[in-house]
Amino acid sequence: MAASFADTSFLFSLYGNDVHTERAEAWARQIGRPITVTVLNRYELGNAMRFAAFRKVIAEADALSSLSAFEGDLLTGHLHPVSEDFPAIIEEARRLSGLYTMRGGHRSFDMLHVAAAKVFRAGMFLSFDAGQRKLAVAAGLAAGP
Repeated sequence: MAASFADTSFLFSLYGNDVHTERAEAWARQIGRPITVTVLNRYELGNAMRFAAFRKVIAEADALSSLSAFEGDLLTGHLHPVSEDFPAIIEEARRLSGLYTMRGGHRSFDMLHVAAAKVFRAGMFLSFDAGQRKLAVAAGLAAGP
């Protein structure tokens, strides 16, 4: 069965506590297998949690607890880390950017997450970012939730 990739918005909801947390948790249970994550996810989620704490959107202790839970799930197999093929991911992101950024206004990290999902032949791309879901679908991926 093909892997499910998540962008940072999905992971932030899964490990944080926001308006999408219940949906993220339900999807994670429904998938029934580990969600694939990259080193890009690890970096961006960590920075997003710390930035949310800086902005006082979440408490610092909650950010650290969320990151600890994420790292724990990497160790226990609830998340599946993959080794990146950065040249292939960058080349796919460049291709996707050339096709979609001028019309869709996509950010670099959004391109990289979708490109990684394409390179690793994901079966599902999970995101709460409507623009990124549109990009994933345009790139030939199924998108949810």
